[in-house]
Amino acid sequence: MLEKIHFENILFLDIETVPEAENFKALDETKQELFSSKTQYQRKDDFTPEEFYDRAGIWAEFGKIICISVGYFTFRGDIRHFRVTSFFGDEITILKDFSNLLSNHFNKPQHILCGHNAKEFDFPFIARRMIINGLSIPQKLNLFGKKPWEIPHLDTMELWKFGDFKHYTSLKLLANILGIPSPKDDIDGSEVAHVFYVEKDIDRIIRYCEKDVIAVAQILLRLRREDLLIEEEIIFV
Repeated sequence: MLEKIHFENILFLDIETVPEAENFKALDETKQELFSSKTQYQRKDDFTPEEFYDRAGIWAEFGKIICISVGYFTFRGDIRHFRVTSFFGDEITILKDFSNLLSNHFNKPQHILCGHNAKEFDFPFIARRMIINGLSIPQKLNLFGKKPWEIPHLDTMELWKFGDFKHYTSLKLLANILGIPSPKDDIDGSEVAHVFYVEKDIDRIIRYCEKDVIAVAQILLRLRREDLLIEEEIIFV
């Protein structure tokens, strides 16, 4: 079934998120209480809500998107390119720009969104943040009323599970075992908030996000037993 999908119909993506505020004390009292309640099970007695707040970016209710990177294949005869671009800035601008991309260029029935663990994280996070920011959810992210086979999403982690629903494999691990250059050769997800709020280095985060997008595309190529992308085929736009 995977072999029947045309690569030019796939939009590969990855998002980077951080806590909505730089630290726990910047939240109002109500939000502090809600965060404490929301994370009680995860924290148990090991961390206070303030100590645990650096992980707030994994929840759409307490985090925000600071970068969405996308990649897509183009073919001209035997020439293959993978074009990569990123949306960054304030969150509403990021979401609007990404929504415009979907509405104007990836809105056909055959178009598919693809990420790693994206069905559990990236896709719902984007949709929730759009609602929170008062934006319309693009058709490709609005799953209401759709049957499972009508959902235009691919997830490389899900593909690697082969039906083993309890199995989790990180992007870094999957890239390693498939012989793909690691996308985590600079920072990893746990460091993004520090780089954003303390180092204020959004360019570093964009590079990290774009490497993840390239790695996802490479994984799908390996799953299809096709040649990996070489540096000359990757174009940053």
